[in-house]
Amino acid sequence: MTETATVDCDFQLDARLLADSVFVADGPLSQIRLMNDSRFPWLVLVPRLPGLTELPELSDAQQLQLLVELNRAGRAIRQEPHVHKVNIGALGNIVPQLHIHVVGRHRDDAAWPGPVWGSGAAERFTPDMLAERVAHWRSRLG
Repeated sequence: MTETATVDCDFQLDARLLADSVFVADGPLSQIRLMNDSRFPWLVLVPRLPGLTELPELSDAQQLQLLVELNRAGRAIRQEPHVHKVNIGALGNIVPQLHIHVVGRHRDDAAWPGPVWGSGAAERFTPDMLAERVAHWRSRLG
């Protein structure tokens, strides 16, 4: 699978999401991406609809589909080693495009007990490890 900034119709991924994460797979509604930060098992779901900034902009059916996709991602994150808590959040203060973070947490992680945002610089995966992690998530969620 190749990655482009434009996936469906007029959908374009925000440049910051494109720079900070890697394409894993497309779900029925959302693009699934892996955050390039080896400190946390961290996925981001981005509904592939142009111009969205807030959850209420989705139809009821789209919101239900997004919930199904979030639950699937959350269950997969929860199965990762040492994860005992899953954080799900949609802030949008820096990147206004609607996107939802699904992050696996444990008491010894780099940001515990605070949020992962603003908790130091991301520790990027090596190219080989990034390819392995993408393959791992793609096999589970793709």
